[in-house]
Amino acid sequence: MRLYDTARREIVPFEPGPVVLMYTCGITPYDATHLGHAAVYLTYDVLQRRLRDRGHETRCVRNVTDVDDSILAKARELGVHYLDLAAAETARFDNDMLALDMLESWSEPRATSAIADIRGFIGMVLDRGYAYEAGGAVYFDVSRWEKFGSISGYDEATMLEYAAERGGRPDDPNKRNPLDFVLWQPSEEGEPAWESLWGPGRPGWHIECSALALRELGTTIDLHGGGGDLIFPHHECEAAQSEAATGEPFVRHWMHQAMVRMDGQKMSKSLGNLVFVSDLRKTFDTRAIRLGVISNHYRTEWEWQDDLMPQAQARLERWLAVSADEAGDGALEEVRAALDLDLDTPAAIVAIDGAAAAGLDVTRAARLLGVDLLTEAKPPLS
Repeated sequence: MRLYDTARREIVPFEPGPVVLMYTCGITPYDATHLGHAAVYLTYDVLQRRLRDRGHETRCVRNVTDVDDSILAKARELGVHYLDLAAAETARFDNDMLALDMLESWSEPRATSAIADIRGFIGMVLDRGYAYEAGGAVYFDVSRWEKFGSISGYDEATMLEYAAERGGRPDDPNKRNPLDFVLWQPSEEGEPAWESLWGPGRPGWHIECSALALRELGTTIDLHGGGGDLIFPHHECEAAQSEAATGEPFVRHWMHQAMVRMDGQKMSKSLGNLVFVSDLRKTFDTRAIRLGVISNHYRTEWEWQDDLMPQAQARLERWLAVSADEAGDGALEEVRAALDLDLDTPAAIVAIDGAAAAGLDVTRAARLLGVDLLTEAKPPLS
């Protein structure tokens, strides 16, 4: 198997051991699940299916960021407790993942479950001299980390631009360097707060994933990723603080999903240009939703078009027409080969199309993509 590695910026062999340790950044549950989310988790789902098909055990951790700036702001706007908002939106998300036949995560830890781990992790970073206290907060000192920027490959100007866009607050007067990032911050009035050696407060965004990854999977992960918008600052900061704390490599392989776009801009909650899985479920077979998303390669940005789902539904029906046997292996080896070359799901789908057009049963090949042709369609979401 060969996969593109974000940090090395090339397709390289992916050669994990028998047990593959994986971490993908999960949702901030204040408005889920749109197609951008679905694309990320479908990519990891298909990857795990092929790894299991190759004989590996996969342990994929997907966190829930149930405390951060975004969810607290949304909870204030709605006038609800942030944990009630998180619970409701996480339930919606889980229902969508179940409908899409996603493999169950090995673990789905919540950020609020790891406060003690986070405090201990910050202590490790401070003890090793990579962080400092200022203004009641604790910051990571990027000047002490020579490899900062190596995952994204961005220059300083680009990093500052993205930090400002994505919650990095480069204008924070307590920082020694605008690119320094917060590990622990004082809570504002009405926000949740936990006691710490640095005063009452709450964790920074990046530290949550580092602490959860270390707790759930250990020091070094085989593969880590999420949406491409997380490369910087989130994953760059994760890697820096994790390796600073442990002194060991954090991630062997970085894998990122390209953005899904709508109206010329990335599909995101902050912009509000969203297509929700729950809305699509009212009209289309969930297997067709899966097919529509993975008909696009995970490293290629794509634009939502209204004809995507009718085309995917028609494709599903063509596959269903020739499938009736658990052992039907039309296109199976072609699909395996396509997935082993940088998870080329579009090529895999073309191979199944060809086999189905020739009248071959494609049950096993479709199942490798997570499309079960022998089960009944789930009822439309009312």
